[in-house]
Amino acid sequence: MIAFTFRKEEKLCSQKIIGDIFLKGSSFLCYPLKVVWMYGELPEPLPAQVVFSVPKRLFKRAHDRNLLKRRLREAYRFHKHELYLLLGGGERQLAIMIVYIAKEELDFVLIEKAMIKIISRFKSNPEIQK
Repeated sequence: MIAFTFRKEEKLCSQKIIGDIFLKGSSFLCYPLKVVWMYGELPEPLPAQVVFSVPKRLFKRAHDRNLLKRRLREAYRFHKHELYLLLGGGERQLAIMIVYIAKEELDFVLIEKAMIKIISRFKSNPEIQK
């Protein structure tokens, strides 16, 4: 049974880990999203924790940023089970930051397509296959 949920425990909140992601992590681009990720010891016993970001520099109004983050969370929620299967349930832990980089507000369908590409990119990554 696959649970299409996004619980509080799955959200990455640790400022130290988020800083480490940018310093030591790897990144790739799947327009309109940029993904920065790294393996690490996470505070929760989950395969992955994720944080979503929409820059204030691109979207001045909070309701625009919140709408885009909501769309990102929904797209991730629908497809995270594939990532969890790839990571083996919790043997290896992955910290992920997804940054929205498009200058315009895109609809959910385009964001979901980018999220599917991100998951397939993780699947084809030999570093994660280990």
